[in-house]
Amino acid sequence: MPKNIKRVINKKGHIYSETLDNWKYIVGENLFKVCYPKSFKNSNRFGVSTLLIMVKRGHEIDLEYSKKEIIDKMNSFFGYTVVEKLKFTSFDDEKKIFLKKDDQVEGLTNKKYQKKINDVKNEKIKKSLLELTRVFKEK
Repeated sequence: MPKNIKRVINKKGHIYSETLDNWKYIVGENLFKVCYPKSFKNSNRFGVSTLLIMVKRGHEIDLEYSKKEIIDKMNSFFGYTVVEKLKFTSFDDEKKIFLKKDDQVEGLTNKKYQKKINDVKNEKIKKSLLELTRVFKEK
């Protein structure tokens, strides 16, 4: 791998991995429970260095008030100006997301195959297929 590319990858990866490893120290115990760093973009001629932080819905204001403190702590941790800007993206509680996906998949499976099962002429096969779908739904 060329030296220039390797240096850029190592530098960006180093900053992000160190941020992940020390996130609890940087943001504190309370904010650590409701947010995590998602990505880091180095500064270039188009923009400043930015850290994208995922925040649990409802805690955005807490993080907004701590923005300056987080930037200062990160820059002092690395010893130079690493982050100039923080961006926040909200996310819902993970449990709710999984429940929605499961419901959608179950509904799609049922609708998708119901018509095909009804088109089967042999009653014995049709009954077996309906029983099979019922067993899959239970699991």
